[in-house]
Amino acid sequence: MKISYTLQRQSTRPLVLAIGFFDGMHRGHREIARQTLRLRRPGWRSGVLTFANHPATYLRPGTEPPLITTAEERIGLLAGSGFDECYFVRFDASIALQEAQTFLRRTLIDALAVRGVVVGETFRFGHGRAGDTALMKQAFDEAGLLFAAVEQVRDESGARISSTRIRQSIAQGEMQAADEMLGHAFELRGVVAQGEGRGHGLEFPTANVTIPLKVLPKDGIYSGVARHDGRDYAALISIGTNPTFDGRVRTIEAWLRDFHDTIYGHELALRDLRFVRDQERYESVDALVARMREDARAVKYPAYG
Repeated sequence: MKISYTLQRQSTRPLVLAIGFFDGMHRGHREIARQTLRLRRPGWRSGVLTFANHPATYLRPGTEPPLITTAEERIGLLAGSGFDECYFVRFDASIALQEAQTFLRRTLIDALAVRGVVVGETFRFGHGRAGDTALMKQAFDEAGLLFAAVEQVRDESGARISSTRIRQSIAQGEMQAADEMLGHAFELRGVVAQGEGRGHGLEFPTANVTIPLKVLPKDGIYSGVARHDGRDYAALISIGTNPTFDGRVRTIEAWLRDFHDTIYGHELALRDLRFVRDQERYESVDALVARMREDARAVKYPAYG
């Protein structure tokens, strides 16, 4: 996928464009991608216009939500959805203050030379969010361009799938529900840093993973899968402040089954998280170790099963 950081095209090939923030690239977003690819004709290109920062960082600073995916993760998911081009630009005054008709004419039709546009049915745009899908349809119909407003995708209970609901599920530790709405596993990916080193003395050496700023599951112990150097390992993951040791800093630590290497500075990806229990404070290290041995059964470690 070719990435451009400005709203200018180099290619002259016809373009069908999806527009949205696409945090998490959930099942609703994937339907927008699917319909964008369906509108593409032989020789055409499919593209996506998205933003490097959440629009709330400009419109309502301090109210922006914690993100499901980092910018790097979002670009990877967009590429995996089949887009040929990505316009990855900052949401700032140059975008926010454009009148709706100006955005349609100057940005989409003139600068990007779109032949078609696909958005979600609730999409709003332009200064003061004055533009909606009805205005887009009218403008594109008049210009002889393709347009699709995609209906909201709902889960098995009939509830609308949204990034907001997914963030709430993750924050509550309801990881299976979050994964089902995403249509893929929520992932925590970061570099392994030096920790306190207590794990070796407790029989459970852990990797302290430094995660870029994003939404995190609630504090607790989780089973999951850790991926390192192309291989998956069953894992126990602790999210929290280590209350037994009077911790003050929230950390993410992973114990990998059948893994004994030192991987400081390496990247580790954690996925398929499932809540096991809340974090607890224990009166002794022995009591903590005994509980950790019980927790290890959540990843079916043979020595404890």
